[in-house]
Parts: sequence; structure tokens; C-alpha cells
Amino acid sequence: MATTTSTAAHTSLASVTLEVTDPEAARRFYRAFGVDTYVCLRASEAHSTGFRGFTLALTVAGPATVDSFVGAAVDAGATVLKPATKSLWGYGGVVRAPDGTIWKIATSAKKDSGPATREVDEVVLLIGVEDVKATKQFYVDRGLTVAKSFGGKYAEFAPGQSGPVKLALYKRRALAKDLGVPADGSGSHRIVLGSTGDAFTDPDGFAWEAAAPLAPTPA
Repeated sequence: MATTTSTAAHTSLASVTLEVTDPEAARRFYRAFGVDTYVCLRASEAHSTGFRGFTLALTVAGPATVDSFVGAAVDAGATVLKPATKSLWGYGGVVRAPDGTIWKIATSAKKDSGPATREVDEVVLLIGVEDVKATKQFYVDRGLTVAKSFGGKYAEFAPGQSGPVKLALYKRRALAKDLGVPADGSGSHRIVLGSTGDAFTDPDGFAWEAAAPLAPTPA
């Protein structure tokens, strides 16, 4: 089958922009949380109720660092959705930022090998979708490369060179359950993904727009 070359063939995730009611308050929160270099912010009054269909996940070195990030988020105004605790896969917790964005902080380590740090090993934007296989194929057709795939349950894409956040797909209801929130929600996702290619909207309503690589938030 012949293939057509277009800007879509070069799409990768360059930036993540959260739409918030009060950008200055959100800026202060994310600076205190320690993740301001990973997200952009812009003002929006878009209607949104319930689960917005995504989480931003931080992977860190050990339990003490998980606790450090959770503590910093709570001190800055976040709400704990799931207290940090041990599990079969490691240690982690879930918080909701004042702007409504859900963050998961986790490590595969069950014991600390050193003191807590403020270092993040990886940031993943995990979006909840109705059909993982179909949405995965949609992104493959736009030029993204699959790094990991577990049937119709989970897919992860190789990160682009221009952005600090990795994109992954998970079943929407399974994601909500993992985060400790009801799966129902409506209205805007209140997140925009920056594309190195053209603008488009994916099958689950997540909007992409042409964007420059993410720059750190000014102090």
C-alpha cells in the first residue's frame, strides 16, 4: 500500500499545556510542587465536570522522593486522592492539583537506596481512552512510534526529542480506578498537547496544536 508523506508523519509530543482558571495561582503551585518545567499553562474557563480523562505521572527513584513530592504538592494546596503506599509494583500516591489536574507520583523501588531528592526520572502523560488498539493505531498513523504495548490494555510511545513528557494510553475506566476517582466526566479535557506536526484531535477528544518546544517557566 502506498503511503502519503505529510506533516502528520513527523508528529511527536513537544509540550503539554494545562488550561486553568487562574494561571498565576497555578504557576505558584507547580513551582512549589517542583514540576513547573514540564507543563505550560494558559487561561481557560472551559466547562468540565468529573474525570477529565488523563493523569500526569512522575516516576522517581524511591519512596522517600515520592513522599517528598506528595508532601510538596499538599503543602502547596493539592488534595490527596490516594495516600502514598506500598503495592505489588512499588510505592506511590495520587494527588489532585488545585486546578483539577491529577498527578500520580510513583517508584518501582520498595526501599530507599538513598535520601529523598527533587529529581524526576520520567514524566508520562497517561490518557484514558475507550479503545486502546484503535487510538494506538491512530497515533501510529500520525508518525508516533510504539515503545511498549500490552494488547488492548496499555500502549506507550517513544518520546520525541523536543519534549520532556512521554505519551501513553490506558483504558479510561481502568485509569480512573487506578487514580481513585469515578470514571464519569464531561466537557473539556482542559489539556492541549503540543505537536511537532499539524493540529488535530484524537478519537477521544484530546486536542493537539502546533507548538514550539517547552521552555522552563520564568521565576
